[in-house]
Amino acid sequence: MQTADFDFVLPPELIAQHPAPKRDESRLLVLHRGENRVEHRRFPDLLEFLRPGDVLVLNNSRVIPARLRGVNAKTGGKFEVLLVEETAPNNWWTMMRPGKNARVGTQIVFPESGGRLGGILATVVETHYEGRRRLQFSGTPDISRELDRLGEVPLPPYIQRHGPLPGDKDRYQTVFAKTDGSVAAPTAGLHFTPELLEQIRALGVQICFLTLHVGPGTFLPVKTESLAAHKMHEERFELSEETANSINAAKNSGRRIIATGTTTVRVLETVAAQNNGKLAKTAGNTGIFIYPPFSFQVVDALLTNFHLPRSTLLMLVSAFAAPGETHGREMILPAYAEAIRERYRFFSYGDAMLIL
Repeated sequence: MQTADFDFVLPPELIAQHPAPKRDESRLLVLHRGENRVEHRRFPDLLEFLRPGDVLVLNNSRVIPARLRGVNAKTGGKFEVLLVEETAPNNWWTMMRPGKNARVGTQIVFPESGGRLGGILATVVETHYEGRRRLQFSGTPDISRELDRLGEVPLPPYIQRHGPLPGDKDRYQTVFAKTDGSVAAPTAGLHFTPELLEQIRALGVQICFLTLHVGPGTFLPVKTESLAAHKMHEERFELSEETANSINAAKNSGRRIIATGTTTVRVLETVAAQNNGKLAKTAGNTGIFIYPPFSFQVVDALLTNFHLPRSTLLMLVSAFAAPGETHGREMILPAYAEAIRERYRFFSYGDAMLIL
């Protein structure tokens, strides 16, 4: 298939810029695959589409304050640093702006509150062909412990405003976030409240967790002409024995697995592919690229947000709309067109879609 097959016109004003509405006040577009029919609901109406015995799987990765602002220790020039992947304590692969000024040996100082230069220093020790820089931090036993003090919420690049708002620190984090590591939120989980999760459990739905640390590659559009030529970014994940066993038991008894977010789908289908359709305790990296046609082995229903044109996320949901076939985009793109007409909000702070 071609990348252009997944293009559409999205009015810029529909790319959600602010942390509103409240978590459980988002809209919910429900796509019934078997009937190729959509209906418009509110997110709390999700309860009406769940049934006892379902397993709802959530990604509990926690977004870290991964954006740092520093200055060149020699020239005073400003740098913006996005922490991407920790290779060892105080050693991180990063994305930097302006990258051209971050040569090997460049030292960066990070100001404390009030603008006073602190004692934390980073040195560029390696560059990567994709433009990333590896930094070695000093002046602290572990820079990870300083991020709540020095760092900012790493808002996605399509949010066009100057820095985070006060509400971003809470709103750009799921209420069940637990394990530090993401530089972008697993956005489908942002709609849940503790109260709604309790209501879901009260229905007899089992809630399970896995971890996939979302990287900046989630925002990258596919630039190759053919999908097969695209190289997918890798992300770290962990699937516990408890979650694997719960899902295996549900599949064996014919109960539904409902994945919250494309990140959750990628973990479950990665592990299933490694184990002949079964799940097992696994930790590692996944670079799985799901696009039509794709035969899903685990996931029966998908709760997700609305995604951007030409994104790998749009391609994944298109594959899920028609598993094992190539016409899923003919279901998803008309549903998206209706969402645009109805003024749904797209992407991280946007509305939700349930594919049944």
